[in-house]
Amino acid sequence: MPLDASLASWIALSQIPGLGNEGLRRLLQAFGSPDSVLGASVSSLSAHVKPAVARAIADGVDAAVLDTLAAWLNDPLNRVITIADAEFPQALFNTIDPPLLLYVKGRTDLLNARALAVVGSRNATAQGKRNAEAFARSISEAGLCIVSGMAHGIDAAAHLGGLEGKGSSVAVVGTGLDKVYPAANRELAHRLAQGGTIVSEFPLGTPPLASNFPRRNRIISGMSLGCLVVEASLKSGSLITARMALEQGREVFAIPGSIHSPQSKGCHALIQQGAKLVECARDILDELGCSFSPAAAVIDQEHPLFAHLGFDPLDLEGLAQRSGLTIAELSAILLQLELDGRIASLPGGLYQRIT
Repeated sequence: MPLDASLASWIALSQIPGLGNEGLRRLLQAFGSPDSVLGASVSSLSAHVKPAVARAIADGVDAAVLDTLAAWLNDPLNRVITIADAEFPQALFNTIDPPLLLYVKGRTDLLNARALAVVGSRNATAQGKRNAEAFARSISEAGLCIVSGMAHGIDAAAHLGGLEGKGSSVAVVGTGLDKVYPAANRELAHRLAQGGTIVSEFPLGTPPLASNFPRRNRIISGMSLGCLVVEASLKSGSLITARMALEQGREVFAIPGSIHSPQSKGCHALIQQGAKLVECARDILDELGCSFSPAAAVIDQEHPLFAHLGFDPLDLEGLAQRSGLTIAELSAILLQLELDGRIASLPGGLYQRIT
């Protein structure tokens, strides 16, 4: 199926070497539409961009590029959405440097959902990944979409949690959508394409260049109401996302950790700079003015733990004896209940109900 002529014009301009978003914005402001830009003379174009770029526009894009895209668009999961389309994320539209088009695989309805960015270290601890997944699950159950970058560690865990809730999840990637990076996340990418969304501003065939990921991060934060950093070293790329979120007027949240852990130092630095310290999903939802619909309510129905755990502190062994559950089963349930703000963990391995 051949490409729509208007979309072909957008694609052609987006792939002109040296033009970039800023140059294309200047041309659209001057000429009104991509079709008009492509129909302009080299001399007219040179009044707004460098002569070499003007000549490249006049030469046009390789037809093979458009043929490859047309074949990709034959898959009903795949779309290209321009900044002129109603489906373009409005939260992102209102940022300083929005992309002019997005390649999309999956549910386009999630592009304008209320969302929270959840990011953190690729080299996350086991506890950090559990926290990311549990926070994301609770927040998704409350109706917010989870946006992250599909990297190893915290990102992948956040997507898994988001996919389990009704808010679902969006992955913003730094490659073309015909590639999966990292390759180990291929199964996660499949799940996101089927039940969530994968988004990129980069053309098909784009490899995972290091320079792509900071640009990717501005989309993660720009699509979201706020940004939660779960674990991060002082050199973590997730701190770039947090900085961009601040520049875009978004809320920034951070989970504290051990003062001895390198993976907590980035979060602690954010908290010192004014990020909101959070201990449970309710902290975030309250700050964003969202109603709280905890996933813990489901846990409550499936595991009547509150029949055995009251407002008096109790240790794991005592709770296991009362409930008949194993330590492993209890640990998973207690973590979710704690993140949902329903119980508190106390020194000495004790737990107590607080709601």
